[in-house]
Amino acid sequence: MSDHRSVRLGSGGRRRIVEAVEAGMTQRRAAARFCVSPATVNRWVVRAREARPEERASGACFSERSSRPHRSPRLLSAAEHDRVCAVRERTGWGPRLIAAEVGIAHATVHRALRRRGLSRRSCQPRDQVRRYEWPCPGNLLHMDTKRHARFARPGHAVTGDRRRNTPGAGFEFVHTLEDDCSRLAYSEVHDDERAETVTGFTRRGLDWFLERGIVTERLLSDNAWCYTKNRGLRTLLQRRAIAHKRTRPYSPKTNGKVERLQQTMDREWARGLTYNSSADRRAALPHWLEHYNTRRRHSGIGNQTPISRVHKVLGQDS
Repeated sequence: MSDHRSVRLGSGGRRRIVEAVEAGMTQRRAAARFCVSPATVNRWVVRAREARPEERASGACFSERSSRPHRSPRLLSAAEHDRVCAVRERTGWGPRLIAAEVGIAHATVHRALRRRGLSRRSCQPRDQVRRYEWPCPGNLLHMDTKRHARFARPGHAVTGDRRRNTPGAGFEFVHTLEDDCSRLAYSEVHDDERAETVTGFTRRGLDWFLERGIVTERLLSDNAWCYTKNRGLRTLLQRRAIAHKRTRPYSPKTNGKVERLQQTMDREWARGLTYNSSADRRAALPHWLEHYNTRRRHSGIGNQTPISRVHKVLGQDS
């Protein structure tokens, strides 16, 4: 067994202690000479006297002995190890539940799992990414709403002072339409997300896309009340022969393109600049959208701008 890190003497020093005592030096003088306790000197002298000649010649008797017991009658057997691991793999339970199942202390179960590398559950495999993109602008529009806090002066993110706030300021809502093929986007900021507000926004958004040569065929939204129970929106879409698609419950990734756009808006428009008030932030939205649609390149469409993708697909390049 190798010596521990803080040992004062190595095997060579222990041999010299024994040789000094055998040469006639007292154990107490040997302890003082080698800067160890008399008990240490006595231990190595006794061990050298009890060692076999071959152990003395090889120096094995001057090495530290392992403190591990020779017998462990209560050690978990290989069969019990296998049983614990089988329950773990079958149920995914933790040590306490497994201990109640197999009748072994939960600390012992934990050590058994750790020896086999099963103390931590493996991560669940992610769902396979199923990316889709409609071939032509207008085949599908994504629609969603995001809430932003209203404020009358710069907040703590700018000033660093959390003691001053604006109680009762409320929220404003960013309504967004985004084309699936080109990522061309249209947004407005409103004080609410009521049905009539959503209907008016959708009408203006569809007209905005139509002015750019995009005829909408489908509209995808989540299952919010302002979309699913909105009679005005239903009538508007029926008159324009637009199919209203809805995402599955608790599946926001289906509407991921507009969700990602809202993340970009939050980072670059809502929080990217310092505004004196939320009214100034609202006034800056059209300018940011113009930048996004005409100058900002999008990696999801081959580093093109959304408007150039529209012109390319619709054959409007000059």
